[in-house]
Amino acid sequence: MTKATSLRRAMAERGLVHVMATHSPLSAILAEQAGFDGLWASGFELSALYGLPDMSLISMTQHIEMLRAIAGRTSLPIVADVDTGYGNAINVIHTVREYERAGASAVVIEDKSFPKVTSLAVDGHHDLVRTEEFQGKIEAALATRSDPDFLVIARTEALIAGLGEEEALSRARAYEQAGADMILIHSKKQHPGEIESFSKAWDGDIPLVIVPNAYPELSSDHIRALGNIRMVIYGNYAIRAAATAMKDTFHRVIADGGVQHVHRSLLPVDEIFRLQGMEDVRADERRYLR
Repeated sequence: MTKATSLRRAMAERGLVHVMATHSPLSAILAEQAGFDGLWASGFELSALYGLPDMSLISMTQHIEMLRAIAGRTSLPIVADVDTGYGNAINVIHTVREYERAGASAVVIEDKSFPKVTSLAVDGHHDLVRTEEFQGKIEAALATRSDPDFLVIARTEALIAGLGEEEALSRARAYEQAGADMILIHSKKQHPGEIESFSKAWDGDIPLVIVPNAYPELSSDHIRALGNIRMVIYGNYAIRAAATAMKDTFHRVIADGGVQHVHRSLLPVDEIFRLQGMEDVRADERRYLR
């Protein structure tokens, strides 16, 4: 059974899967140990890791290299954020082929124009491509995947662009018609009203995906009650948690004039060794080094 098959099966059996953002193999290991169902190879998080804005500045090569490194250190299925697919439908063919080969079990492609601006930017220019053009991208992705269970998730940014629910529904229906496996509906409102309304109005046969970054009060029980959402992606929490911890630690070291206090609140080095798999290396040394 492929990881893509296991992801589909988890949604069918559990009704809702929880997918945590990741930007490195270490964050992937921690997410798996915490009990998440899958990983989100986040473009926002990788951009932040490089200290760059999420504006299509990170290349596909950089994304693929990190995806491959993450896939090598986890058994979880990976949902890859490919933004706009790096161009038109021809670029999408190359994108899907390379991401699947690198270890992704799904891709999320959004209907913005390239280059894109991160969805939560208040003053961002959120220009969408024509519906027919995006249908071609979906069809290209579906024709390219080698594993029939590999998920092609169509993300509409109609609500992000301020175009309203009817436009979002119209686009989502067109993307389902093109063959998309799921629809990711995104909102930057600081309350879940837009998402709840869309979910209740959605009359398609394929399930929804949401990313409750702007409206964190939407709990899993509430999401389940909506009835047609099968995947929730926690889209920027790993990098925010890491940045919070590093910022706090670095300021404390400067304030204290050393690490004599802060070290007590950090993971011990032995725990980092465990996450690195040092015991396995030691076992291999005992077995093979002569």
